[in-house]
Amino acid sequence: MIDLRSDTVTKPTQAMREASFHAKVGDDVYEEDPTVTKLEEKAADMLGKEAALFVTSGVQGNQIAVLTHTQPGQEILLEEEAHVFYYEGAAISAFAGVQPRTIKGTRGVMAPADLEAAIRPEDVHLPETGLILLENTHNRAGGAVLPLETMEVTYQMAQANNIPVHLDGARLFNAQAATGISAKTYANQADTVQICLSKGLGAPVGSIIAGSHQFIKQARKWRKRLGGGLRQVGVIAAPAMIALTEMSKRLDEDHKHATKLANGIEEAGFELAYPVETNIVIMDVASAGISGADMMTRLADDGIQAVQFGPTLVRFVTHYDVSEEEIDETILVLKKIKSML
Repeated sequence: MIDLRSDTVTKPTQAMREASFHAKVGDDVYEEDPTVTKLEEKAADMLGKEAALFVTSGVQGNQIAVLTHTQPGQEILLEEEAHVFYYEGAAISAFAGVQPRTIKGTRGVMAPADLEAAIRPEDVHLPETGLILLENTHNRAGGAVLPLETMEVTYQMAQANNIPVHLDGARLFNAQAATGISAKTYANQADTVQICLSKGLGAPVGSIIAGSHQFIKQARKWRKRLGGGLRQVGVIAAPAMIALTEMSKRLDEDHKHATKLANGIEEAGFELAYPVETNIVIMDVASAGISGADMMTRLADDGIQAVQFGPTLVRFVTHYDVSEEEIDETILVLKKIKSML
C-alpha cells in the first residue's frame, strides 16, 4: 500500500530509534530529564521564544494554550475550518469553557478587518474576546501558507486590543520550506506557538508549545492537570530533537512530490480543489461524476490510501515515507481510474 492519508503516518528513522535507545533520561515532572530540557531549549531558540514545553500531541498543545490564555466564559476568534474548531472534539468548550466564534476566511486566511470587527465590546450581555487563534499552514485549506503580512497586521491589531494570539503551527516548518521565511519570523507574530514534531518531521510522538517564561510556567501546570506530565521522557524527546533539527530541513522534497502529484491529477483529467503550496493535495472528483467515497474505494483497490475530505473531495499528503516512484505509481493509478469512468 502507498499511504498518502497523512504525514502523521511517518515512521521514526533509524537515527531516531538509536537516539531513543541511548537517550539520557530523568523524571521530567521534577524537570530532571536532560534530553527533554535540551529539546525545549532548542525549540524555544528556533521559535524566538523565552521558553518551551514538550507535550504529547498538537491537540494537547493547542488545548493547553487555550486553557492558559483564557478564562471560562470568554470567546476565542478563529477561522471557520481551523483544526482547533474542526478536529479537536470541542475540547476548547469542554475543558476551557470558552465559546468559539468562527470567522470565514479565504483559504484559511482571516481578514484582519473581519477579526477586529468580531472583537466584543464591553457589555454585560456579551462574552469577552479572550484569544485570537491562527493556523499556519492551514490543513483544510489544502496546506495553505498564512501570509506573513497578514499575520503582522493581525498581531498589531490584537496587541492594540490587549488580546493574545496563539499560532497553531503544527506544520509551521512546511510554511518555512515553502516561503524561505523562518519559523521564528512567523512565530514572532504570535504570543505563543505550537509545532508538531510527529507529522512531516517524522518523530514518533510529541509537539512543542513555546512562549514567555510565565506562560510556560502556567502551561506546565495545565499539562499536569491534563495528565500530560511524563517521567523518563527523554526516550521520545531524543528522536524529537532529530525531527526538529534535521527533518525540518528536508520538507522541500515532500513539497516537490506534492506538486508532481497535483500535476499528475490534472493530467489524469481530475481537478484540484486548491492550488498546491506545501505537502497537501486535495482533489475534487465532482466533474468526473463520482463521489469521494467511490474514489476512495477505487484507490484502495489499487493499493492507494488517501482520506475523504468532503462529499467529492479526496486528500493526499506527501511525507518522508513516500518516494517519488510511489508518486509516479499513484499517478498511473489515477489515470487508470479516469479511463474507466
